[in-house]
Amino acid sequence: MFYPKYKNDENGRPAYDPAVLLKIILFAYSKGITSSRQIQWCCETNIIFKALSCDSVPHYTTIAAFVSGRSQEIENLFEQILLICHQQGLLGNELFAIDGCKMSSNAAKEWSGTFKELEQKLDKIKRQLRHYLNKHQAEDNNEQTTEDAQQKRHAQMIATLNQAHDKIDKFLNTNKPRQGRRNKEVKSNITDNQSAKMTTSKGTIQGYNGLATVDKKHQIIVDAQAFGEGQEHYSLQPILNAVKARYKRLNISDNIYQTGTIVTADTGFANEANMKYLHENQINGYIPDNQFRSRDPKFSEQKTKYGKRHQDGKNKKRKQTIPASEFDFDPTALSCTCPSGERLSFRGIKDNGSGLTTIYFEGRLLQCRHCPIKSHCMHNPDSANHRKGNGRQVSFSFKNDKKPNYTDWMKHRVDSEKGKHIYSHRMSTVEPVFANIGTQKRLHQFSLRGQTKVQGQWQLYCLVHNIEKLTNYGTLSH
Repeated sequence: MFYPKYKNDENGRPAYDPAVLLKIILFAYSKGITSSRQIQWCCETNIIFKALSCDSVPHYTTIAAFVSGRSQEIENLFEQILLICHQQGLLGNELFAIDGCKMSSNAAKEWSGTFKELEQKLDKIKRQLRHYLNKHQAEDNNEQTTEDAQQKRHAQMIATLNQAHDKIDKFLNTNKPRQGRRNKEVKSNITDNQSAKMTTSKGTIQGYNGLATVDKKHQIIVDAQAFGEGQEHYSLQPILNAVKARYKRLNISDNIYQTGTIVTADTGFANEANMKYLHENQINGYIPDNQFRSRDPKFSEQKTKYGKRHQDGKNKKRKQTIPASEFDFDPTALSCTCPSGERLSFRGIKDNGSGLTTIYFEGRLLQCRHCPIKSHCMHNPDSANHRKGNGRQVSFSFKNDKKPNYTDWMKHRVDSEKGKHIYSHRMSTVEPVFANIGTQKRLHQFSLRGQTKVQGQWQLYCLVHNIEKLTNYGTLSH
C-alpha cells in the first residue's frame, strides 16, 4: 500500500524503501522517540536502528514527510493490524469504552481569535509599527549618534512586526470566518486553522482531541480519530459510525451493535441528540450526565466531619425491595419491563402536586403470583396469592415543565445497579491506553498541522499500542 508513491523508474535518486521507513518510525514511537531529527540521529548511532534501517540514514525531512503524507496508508495499516488482532482472538467485542485525550498542536494559541479580534490585533500592530518607525526616523535625524545596539533592536522589532502584520493580513484576505456547530463564529488560528482552543486540567491549549475506542478484553484500540473541537459530544456519532463501518469492511460483523456490544463514554459525550441516536439505533450505550454522581446513594452517604454517616431510622425498619431503578423504563415509549422480563401495564400520568409529573406502572397479578423473585420485589408478597391483590407498582417522576426525553431514558439506565456495574469498567478499559501512549510513548504534543495529518500521527501511535498487545497476548507470541 505504501509502494506506488515510491516508484520512480525514469529519473531521480532511488527512494528509501517504505518498509524501512515504517520500521524505524514504529520502533522509535514505541520507545518514546517522537522527533524526526532524533530518529535520524538514532539511525546514525544506535545499533538497533542501524539494523532496522539496513545501515541507511534517512534525512529527518524524509521521515517527517513519510508521517505527514501517508494518512490514508496509515489508516489501511491500522485496519490490517486490527484484523490480525481479531483473528488471534484479542477482541472480545463485549464492551467498548470511548474517551479523548486533548493535546497541543504545532500552533500557538496567541495566533487565535475571531476575525474581529484578529483585525483588532492587526490595528495594534500597525500602531506599534508607526511608533517604532517614527522613533527610528527621529534617531536618524538626531545629530547625536545613537548606540548601534539600540538601532539594531529597533530594526529587528520593525522586521518582526512587519512579518506578523503580513501573516495576519494574508490570513484575513484568504480565509473566511470559521463557523461552529451552531452557525456561530468560533476562534480561528492563523498557523493551524483546523485546531481549536481547548480547556484542559492544565489550562487552555491550542490543539486536537485524540479520541480512542477501546475494546475491554485486551484494551485493543478499534478506532482512533483526531478532532479539532473541544466539545466531545459532537464526535460520538462519527465514532460509532466509523466503528460499525470498519467492522463490516473487515467482515467481523455486519452490525456490531446488534450483537449486544456495550458502548460506554464519559459525561462529555452526553447530550439529548446522542441519547436519541443511541435509542433509535438500538445501541446498548451507557453514557451518564454530569449529575449522575449526585444521584448515587453511595456518594450521598459519605462521612460527615464528625466521622458518622447520615442514617434514616424509618428506612432501616422498612423492608428493602428491588428499587424502581432496576426496572427497564423507557420514558419516550412509556413502557416498563420488570427484572424478570415481564412488561408492566401503563396506569397513567398524574401531577403529584409538588411540581412533579409522575408516570405509574403496575404488574399484572398473574405475573407476580408465579414470579420467583416476588419476595424480593414486593413489599407484601403474600397479597399476590389472593385474587384481589395487586401486582408490583412502580412510578417515575419528572419536573412539570418538561416532558420525559431520551436523556431521562439514559439516566434511568445509568442509575440502575446494572448500569453502575457496566459503567465502572469504562475507566479501567480506556485510561491505561492513554497512560501508555502519554507516559511510555511520551506523546504530549502533535508535531503536525492539519486534522488529516494529525489523525495519521495519532493512528500511528495507536497502531504501535495494538502491535504491543499482539506481542504480549497474541497466539504468535507463545
